[in-house]
Amino acid sequence: MTLALRLARREMRSGLGGFRLFIACLALGVAAIAAILSFSRAVEEGLRADAREIMGGDVAISILYREATPEQMAFLREQGRLVRWIDSRSMARPVKADGKPTLVQLKAVEPAYPLYGTVELQGGGSLGDALAKRNGLWGAVVEEAALRRMNLAPGDQLRVGDVAVEVRGIIAREPDRGLNAFASLGPRLMIPFEAVMESGLVQPGSLLNWEYRLSLPPGRSDRAVVDALKARFPDAGWRVRALDEAGGGIRFWLDRLTQFIGLIGLASLLVGGVGVGNAVSSFLAGRLRTIATLKCLGAPERLVFTTYFLQLAVLAAIGVAIGLVVGAALPFLAQSLIADVLPVRARVALYAGPLATAAGFGLLVSLLFALVPLVRARGVPAATLMRGAVVEQGRLAWRDMLMVGAVAMALAAFTIFTAESRMIATYFVLGAIGAFLAFPLLARLLMMVTARVGKPRLAALRLALANLHRPGAPTPIVMLSLGLGLTVLVATALIEGNLREQITRRIPSDAPAFFFVDIQSSQIAEFEKAIAAIPGAGHLDKVPSLRGRIVKIGGKPVGEIAVPSDARWAVEGDRGVTYSATPPEGSRIVAGEWWPPDYRGPQLISFDENLARQFGIGLGDTITVNVLGRDIDAKIASLRRIEWTTLAINFVFVYSPGTLDKAPHTYLATVKATPEAEEAIFKAVTDKFPNVTVVRIRDAVETAASVLGNIGLASQVIGLLSIVAGVLVLAGAMLATQQRRVHEAMVMKVLGATRARIAGIFAWEFATLGLATALAALGVGTLGAYLVVRRLMNLDWTFLPTVAVAVALGAMALTLAFGLAGTLAALRQRPLASLRNE
Repeated sequence: MTLALRLARREMRSGLGGFRLFIACLALGVAAIAAILSFSRAVEEGLRADAREIMGGDVAISILYREATPEQMAFLREQGRLVRWIDSRSMARPVKADGKPTLVQLKAVEPAYPLYGTVELQGGGSLGDALAKRNGLWGAVVEEAALRRMNLAPGDQLRVGDVAVEVRGIIAREPDRGLNAFASLGPRLMIPFEAVMESGLVQPGSLLNWEYRLSLPPGRSDRAVVDALKARFPDAGWRVRALDEAGGGIRFWLDRLTQFIGLIGLASLLVGGVGVGNAVSSFLAGRLRTIATLKCLGAPERLVFTTYFLQLAVLAAIGVAIGLVVGAALPFLAQSLIADVLPVRARVALYAGPLATAAGFGLLVSLLFALVPLVRARGVPAATLMRGAVVEQGRLAWRDMLMVGAVAMALAAFTIFTAESRMIATYFVLGAIGAFLAFPLLARLLMMVTARVGKPRLAALRLALANLHRPGAPTPIVMLSLGLGLTVLVATALIEGNLREQITRRIPSDAPAFFFVDIQSSQIAEFEKAIAAIPGAGHLDKVPSLRGRIVKIGGKPVGEIAVPSDARWAVEGDRGVTYSATPPEGSRIVAGEWWPPDYRGPQLISFDENLARQFGIGLGDTITVNVLGRDIDAKIASLRRIEWTTLAINFVFVYSPGTLDKAPHTYLATVKATPEAEEAIFKAVTDKFPNVTVVRIRDAVETAASVLGNIGLASQVIGLLSIVAGVLVLAGAMLATQQRRVHEAMVMKVLGATRARIAGIFAWEFATLGLATALAALGVGTLGAYLVVRRLMNLDWTFLPTVAVAVALGAMALTLAFGLAGTLAALRQRPLASLRNE
């Protein structure tokens, strides 16, 4: 070990010139993973530190449609300080003539709101003063976006339902806004609780969220209160949460986004790992005669291996350290740039856990990809000293293969056990293994094809094809290096493109212009007449709407069933429920049959096919849904495949008539219209039906697209790592084969080939190699994206040909650029200087 250390130290005196790519590839991947995990941890710490503010209390209770009973209210007040509010989407209608009615997220609060934190207003002032009744008018505060949309200014009046309020402040910060900021279709409007009770919006069946928050006395456990509430009122039909569930929706999306972007970062690190291997191969190729000399002087293989292993370990530590420094600094930069986009205040700091995980990935990847060239270099025979520079590489010994396999298994295990979702991480590991097997096999296939393609008349093309399959050809290493980076790029682009396609481009040409929510049963006839009287308005499609909560699946309580994580959304809150005599548009029955139009027998239900599969139920099984406090058992009569992109009104649960039609309910409706009729419809509904919420489809799509744009931007930034890593890896691959190309160019020069002819031969070679690699990466990346979109996300799949063309052209351009850059360097060298020692 002492001798190995001395030799390694002396060799490293020459500097890091040959290892810039090694360090760059490693630092890039480690920095990406460290930054992603550190920022995710910062948001998680923000959620934990601000849990009371984010949730609005120590215990949160949410009820849809109805308020708590007097008995429930009395029990809640016994537990601690209580505050309540109503949260709902509603229409705000300015009183002045040039104002514009706008969909807002209404929040009607009691004077004690908020229990924790403070509602901050621009210019200062308190929420209580702003909302107080003055001169017969209640006050209101709004987000600045609401003023712009409604063409209002502070001091102007607007109407919510039947009540008029005066705008007296602009919300700068709402402590618990982060819980539903991403789910809102409109800006916030906050009014007093008494005002909404005067508005006429509180009607039986109205889509209102009644929110209750408790502030517990010191020493009182929030979890104990939650358990007491569930035990005292087991059939209350409310959702009760403790502090550890604060920001549940944010945590879900944070985990998914971190997982997705983190895997892209890890993929970039793996691509960079190939660059590490190329850099090590290139370095060791220049040390072959040194290694052979050491062996001639009696150095055992272990000494050779240890000497170069120590050098690479030091370099790996430098690369990982650089990556950790950059990765730890990036969240501080990101916080200043995207703080306004985040729903919580991230607690950015230096966290040991994320940095240790990133370092672990970096060291394991560098070890895995450096081992193969190291063990091959260890076996270089001493006779190499007497030969030329080109040495054929044989197969690894079985002991070396076991060692490499053990490191690969350790990296796979580390990936799976440090991931939030082990299933997704397992798929990623399997996909990575498949890619590392596929590209060498495809390279061998390309070599077999070019060997049997015959001899084209064009001499440059004939020599280029021969270069692809000759012994020692760079085809496998270039296809693996470039192919992995392009695969990540293709898969990322196709996944993001499909997500965007679902929201923005799959809107059918005949999609409805508006959704109408909360049409009361007593209004529906008059509402239809009002729409029919407007020229250009189509037929009004209306559906009865209620809300229900799944309480039993197949006769077993939900709490006793292991519901898959992807289906938890269906049992964690209330879902839309309707009844119908005929199948709804936009869905197709895939199992069972629909009931007759005049059916009045035992309760039946038509269920979503995908959700039924995740629940493990099918035709004939029962499902129990609590609707308005009553448990309704129904037998599954049919399963439907729902096409949500048609934008027709559709529900997961569709009951047979006979029970729900007797319950109080509202209506959902849609209408198609010509562009000229849209404003007339909007004005007629907002003027005549102040309680009805109008959702313009175009606005909803733009809101969803803006949210997706924020997520997509993060993915694109990380996706750029794949391009940078791919470029670095390709450069390393070309450097690893540079010595052979220089030798070949010199031989061709001696035989009379001109520089133009030599450049033409290499151009044909690299263009063919780039095109073949692009097609292979396109196939592998498309398969990976398809599996993610269809199997993990359960979305429709669309192949995007523009991605295919861009990748193919980009791969050819990159391969040509780097290949010809190395060739030009070779052409500048004189044959005598290169060949005099051959």
